[in-house]
Amino acid sequence: MASSKTGDGVRATQTGKKMKKVKNEVDESDLLTVPDGWKEASFTKDDNPRGLLEESSFATLFPKYREAYLKECWPLVEKALGDAHIKATLDLIEGSISVCTTKKTYDPYAIVRARDLIKLLARSVPFEQAVRILQDDMACDIIKVGTLVRNRERFVKRRQRLIGPKGSTLKALELLTNCYVMVQGNTVSALGPFNGLKEVRKVVMDTMKNIHPIYNIKTLMIKQELSKDPDLRTQSWERFLPKFRHKNLAKRREPKKKSLKKEYTPFPPSQPESTVDKELATGEFFLRESVKKRKKMEGIKVKQAEALTKKQEERNKAFIAPKEKPLMKKTNKAPTENKLDIEAIKEKVKRAKTKRLGAPPVNPAPPTSTTRGKKKKNKHKG
Repeated sequence: MASSKTGDGVRATQTGKKMKKVKNEVDESDLLTVPDGWKEASFTKDDNPRGLLEESSFATLFPKYREAYLKECWPLVEKALGDAHIKATLDLIEGSISVCTTKKTYDPYAIVRARDLIKLLARSVPFEQAVRILQDDMACDIIKVGTLVRNRERFVKRRQRLIGPKGSTLKALELLTNCYVMVQGNTVSALGPFNGLKEVRKVVMDTMKNIHPIYNIKTLMIKQELSKDPDLRTQSWERFLPKFRHKNLAKRREPKKKSLKKEYTPFPPSQPESTVDKELATGEFFLRESVKKRKKMEGIKVKQAEALTKKQEERNKAFIAPKEKPLMKKTNKAPTENKLDIEAIKEKVKRAKTKRLGAPPVNPAPPTSTTRGKKKKNKHKG
């Protein structure tokens, strides 16, 4: 009986473990799936009725060319931040925007959203798009790309590659990630949901690393199509995604200017001659200063005369008349192809006549010496 009891106890414990495992598996699957149309509850004044204890503030600088636009849209900025009970100030003398909390501010995260708003406005993002950062499900990311590429010309080309012809590449990226992307100067400002911002940062960083954005856009398109299928949501998508690899060139590209290394010599090169040494060699060192000045002036005058003659020749070139081409009368030559061969036609007509009569064609033979003699004899006989 004891053995049976122990056996039943073991079975009971085993079944209990299995039940725990099944419960854990169910809980994990429930956590992975999010119901459609679910939204997190917004933060209201009832959640924090007493407000904030300390004042928080942020400030940012803006460039000179944004001053006119900020002046126009500043009433709208104050109105948007006033709903969150945040005070905003625009200082045109220093060229800065600052935001700070007030006694009525109840949302502690509102000041962070206000900071992001003024950053986006300073980075040339229009107010209509920048105001969306005050929503709960929106975030922003300012990617600094100016220091990623050393060569300035190469950086400009890659930045233009991100924008694409007539902004087509940037538009495709915005549609796939549901984000607003603004490329301005040395930064790329992105505004949208968190998942989209992650993809935008990846595309931008890869573009600056000389990976064309069309490859990442293609993968995003495939992911978007796969996410629509409910069966493939829980599976791995590696087999569907394209794999782009760099092709290593067989031959290494040689530089245009090759620097040839000189042979190593332990002795240093000889020092160049100074002006005093040159004057001693030519004998000018022992001349008087007046003679030296005279020679110097003569050399200057010779150079001036040569320069004047060259300038005069260049000026005179404009007055030389160009050689005119001789006028040739256009003659309409008759086309040789359309000419009729009269002799060939005559021979054809003769052959046709002989065929009708039935006699063989007779070629007229040239008169020989014997025929000429016979004709003469006949004349004498007559």
